[in-house]
Amino acid sequence: MSVVKLKPVPSDIDVAQAAEVKPISEIAGRYGIPAERLEMYGEYKAKVRLEFLRENAGVPKKAKYIDVTAITPTPLGEGKTTTTVGLTQGLGLLGRKAICAIRQPSMGPTFGIKGGAAGGGYSQIVPMADFNLHLTGDIHAVSAAHNLCSTALDARIYHEGRWSDSYFEKLGLHKLNFDPYEVWWRRVLDMNDRTLRRILVGVGGIENGPLRETGFDISVASEVMAILALATDLRDLRERVGRIVLGLDKSGKQVTTEDLGVAGAMTILLKDALAPNIMQTLEEQLAFVHAGPFANIAHGNSSILADEVGVKVGDYLVTESGFGADMGFEKFVDIKCRASGIYPDAAVLVATVRALKMHGGGPKVVPGKPLAPEYKEENRELLKKGLVNLKAHLGILRKFGVPAVVAINAFPTDTQAEWDLIRQAALDAGASDAVTAFHWAEGGEGAAPLAEAVEKAASKPSDVKPLYSLDLSLEQKIEKIAVEVYGAGSIEYSPAARKALEGYSKLGYDKLPVCMAKTQYSLSHDPAVKGAPSGFEFPISDIRLSAGAGFIYPIVGEINTMPGLPSKPGYIGMDIDPETGRITGLS
Repeated sequence: MSVVKLKPVPSDIDVAQAAEVKPISEIAGRYGIPAERLEMYGEYKAKVRLEFLRENAGVPKKAKYIDVTAITPTPLGEGKTTTTVGLTQGLGLLGRKAICAIRQPSMGPTFGIKGGAAGGGYSQIVPMADFNLHLTGDIHAVSAAHNLCSTALDARIYHEGRWSDSYFEKLGLHKLNFDPYEVWWRRVLDMNDRTLRRILVGVGGIENGPLRETGFDISVASEVMAILALATDLRDLRERVGRIVLGLDKSGKQVTTEDLGVAGAMTILLKDALAPNIMQTLEEQLAFVHAGPFANIAHGNSSILADEVGVKVGDYLVTESGFGADMGFEKFVDIKCRASGIYPDAAVLVATVRALKMHGGGPKVVPGKPLAPEYKEENRELLKKGLVNLKAHLGILRKFGVPAVVAINAFPTDTQAEWDLIRQAALDAGASDAVTAFHWAEGGEGAAPLAEAVEKAASKPSDVKPLYSLDLSLEQKIEKIAVEVYGAGSIEYSPAARKALEGYSKLGYDKLPVCMAKTQYSLSHDPAVKGAPSGFEFPISDIRLSAGAGFIYPIVGEINTMPGLPSKPGYIGMDIDPETGRITGLS
């Protein structure tokens, strides 16, 4: 691919649109994926047919498996995806057949506060606009399957209230007798819309159904999305969808999608979405972009199916887990790797001078507002104080026994003295290496030293195992994560959480892994607490079930599953040239 690197670096979309993108069939062919095993979506994106996986089921894992995680980020993000892509390009520059695998972004944050999520600068996945907008329609399929279930549920409640048991028997059905106060299933939308967080349905009379309160979540927070990422084949997808618990009946028994008779239809809507999507980096490495579960409410990882292809056709598979090592890497190992059986050979911990200064007590970082001078000028004292966060995240990685390399994502306002401080602190804390990376401005060339360090780390013995055994009680699993990963001193359960804990155990869900739902902006439950807090009381307000996805998720503090738009959303300034179709403002 022809990419002319300019100084200063243009906007992300200008970089992407200036690149000469190769046909995706050509890129896939270099990795041994033949054109007849691709479902094409135009010239530059495709799905790998599930037949390819079935045909290669006996092929052993070939690639070194690398997870990219991070320290606790600022609200601006620290370039984890950009580093994932840059590292992949750096490995490619070293002559390795490298692949990256990342989540598909929700259009809510794309049009809201985050903008594009395809990487940045000269470390991107292209075509950028396709990546961020619709791609192959997988998120729409998730939304449709989820909302089909929502409408089926409400219709069933409505008709059961109107007709007798004998009428249902004539239809070959039986009443489910939903408890209207124990309906757990909501609706989803792939946009940020705070007005839909809490809504009333059935307004206007009985013909519109019974009046009850419900709400919308963003589509990537749907259990269906979490299932899509964890399913290993169509049979597994169908079984997981059938296990989704929608609520309880009036006797306290759980009601599933299978009971409702909608699981098969939901799976039909998801069947095409199950095949992993492929695109390419700016430097012509294969890139999987498949599934996108929320990282603070779900497990925050791309699909198992993408990984299963990648580890068989490449030398290195570089993936990323959502947010910092406290939530991201822990869920990556304890949920995703446990389900796939594929464990990482090394981890990359992304850190920035900016984020570490924030953890040292620097001024608040607010998206859309100029950074304070402390972040744009050398301030070694502030940086030194913030290094506790870096050390804490390296400590988390040590608990899992994975070799770790710190990637210092370089910003133009950083100084060499600041990078040196971070490097020494990382080495002192047990990192295999710490490398300043310039991939945003230089692409693979700027990440080549990082790639070399990762190769060395991945060659070391690695015996990564989950943090906890599934045989532990739910309470023991929660305590292990809260204390050993987050640094909590004690756990406080609300009455609702305690009741849920006991209820799920009685229903037989106590052997599931735990997917902690908490803020990404602190190691603790409080986003305002920076650095590396310890000994704090960890409040669990509720505990919820994702039976189809296969985990229990405690709600820690305040967690919002439907974001809102900021006062100046990202869509302002986006436009399209009616003559050429060229998109502007997406970055």
